[in-house]
Parts: sequence; structure tokens; C-alpha cells
Amino acid sequence: MVDFQEQIKSLSKRVASIKDNIMTEEATKTSLVMPFFQLLGYDIFNPAEFTPEFIADVGIKKGEKVDYAIMNEGFPVILIEAKSVNEVLEKHDSQLFRYFGTTTAKFAILTNGVIYRFYTDLEEKNKMDTSPFFEFNLLDLRDSSIQELGKFRKDSFDLDKIFNTASELKYLNKIKTFLNDQWEIPSEEFVKFLVGQIYDGIRTKNTIEKFEPIVKKGFKQFINDLVNDKLNAALKTTAEEDRREIAASIDAEIEVEQSIEPLVVTTEEEIQGYAILKAILTDILDSDRVYYRDNQSYFNVLLDDNIRKWIVRLYLETSKKYIEFNDEGKERVPIDRVTDILKHSERIKKIAKMFM
Repeated sequence: MVDFQEQIKSLSKRVASIKDNIMTEEATKTSLVMPFFQLLGYDIFNPAEFTPEFIADVGIKKGEKVDYAIMNEGFPVILIEAKSVNEVLEKHDSQLFRYFGTTTAKFAILTNGVIYRFYTDLEEKNKMDTSPFFEFNLLDLRDSSIQELGKFRKDSFDLDKIFNTASELKYLNKIKTFLNDQWEIPSEEFVKFLVGQIYDGIRTKNTIEKFEPIVKKGFKQFINDLVNDKLNAALKTTAEEDRREIAASIDAEIEVEQSIEPLVVTTEEEIQGYAILKAILTDILDSDRVYYRDNQSYFNVLLDDNIRKWIVRLYLETSKKYIEFNDEGKERVPIDRVTDILKHSERIKKIAKMFM
């Protein structure tokens, strides 16, 4: 059975390939929105479960309709307003806002078939928040977002559980967005705040401008140091074990290797690369499943000691270093140093999941 993550990735590829040929709202619903909710496990052809044009009377207006409602025991639990894939979602928030307060639904989704914005009533009961607590983009997949989306699958949907975690998710995403913005271009307010913590002089405009590049550089170095600290900790805990494994493997294979090719020497740099890859993959699997096979031209890292399940190949014994990925295209990417492997962590984990 294909797992949920792979299904989402498959749908993402399909959406990317067809979205430019979709010109209307109805085509968006049929080609993008309905397949999305079908993937979540809902019977989109059963009006008792997935009701199209659900009537949500608003004040004196009668017969107002929401595009879809996901039902539970005859009552709506999620309202869905769908717009054309070519439309900007912001201008439609108020429409869904009106519908939300007239039904028993605890969640509302605004979508254009690519972006899905999830709303609830965290700030005031029975009144939809003006900002979503979660946003899912089919063309910008992240493992953490797919995991959160999985909570809305029919077979795992728990209204109370999702609502209780919605507040944390909402502000967590806001914090991540804020920090990402500051990472790229620190705002004047952010710079002022940091300068106020470290500088005793008068904070003039010139002072703030002087500190802007320092703040940006310091922020980046701080994040890099955190990553390096984590890496070093992983290396310390696995290095001795890895060296024993490598030594034992070399001893066992020397006789065979000498008979067919010159002796393969596993370098310290390759050991470091192996430890980095092992540390990356422990996020998704048991580290005991990660193996290596060294040979004359490259260093192979594989799953379950199966050569058919190689994840990456490291080329570290030449003047130019490379990492080769065992996904579509078998791309070989240059790296300046072994720690650059960390830049490809998500891609490495995705490849490993293909063989799990």
C-alpha cells in the first residue's frame, strides 16, 4: 500500500503539470480540489459525507452556499470554499468568515487547489479567526506540513485533538515565518531590539544601519553553530562505533579485494561523511539499518546492507568533491566540504524513504 506521503508527492507532481491548463473555478474544483480530499480518504461522491453546495444561511440572506462541507452524523465539521487556481486567496477570506459563524463546523478551509488554508475559532468562539492556523502548499512540500495535514485524514481525524493543537501550530508557524524573514532581511525593529540588548550607546539611525549587516551575519553564524554542535555530538557518539565497524569490515574484505583490485582505503573524510549521513537518517529510521560499502572510485551509503538500496555515493578522494543522489536523474552535485552534506538533508531522507 502506498503511504500517505508518497500519495501527496504524486498529487503534487500532477498539480504542477496541469495547473497552467486550468482556467476556471469549476475546473479547479474537479481537477485539483476534489482529488485532494479524496486522497484524504473522504468519499467525494457521497453527499452524506462530502456535501457540495452546502447551504449556510447568513443573517437575512437565505440559501447562501459553501462549495463543500465535510459531514459527520448529519452536521458539518469542515467548511470548504474553493476558488480558481489563478485567484489570490486573501480577498476571499471574508466570504468564508461569514459562513463559519452560521454552522456547527469547527474548521474552515480556503483553497485555490494549490494552497490550502485551515482556519478555526481560537481567538473568539464561533467566530473564524482572521488568519489561518495552518497553511499547506502542494507545490512546496515539507515533511512537517505533510505530517500536520495527515491529521485531517478521515481515518485519523480527531476534532478535539486537532483543535487543542491548533493554537500551538498557529503560533509556531508564525514564529518560523518571522525567523525566516529575519534570516533573509532583518527588519529595523528586530535590529533595534538586538542592539538594545548589546549596545550601551545612543541608538541613532546611523547606529542601527551600522548594526544591520552585523545582526544578519551574527544570526546566520548562530544557526550554523547550532547545526555544527548537533553534528559534532552525533559524530562523538557514533565515531568509535563506526571505526570498529569499518575496521572489522576492512579486515573481512581485504583478502577478497586484494584478489580482484587494489586495496580500498577508507579515509577519515569518508568516515565523517558516513557519520553525518547516519545522523541525518536517524530522524526517520534506526541507525543500525544504515551501512556503507567503500570501493575504488566512490563511497556507497546504503540501507539494510543492500546494494540495490543505495542512498547516496560520496566522491571525496579527488580534487573536486561530489555527492550523487539515487533518485530520478541520479544527479551528482559538487560540495566544497563534507559538512555540506547537511544542506541536502531533506533530499537524503526522501531517498531513504523510497526504500523503507
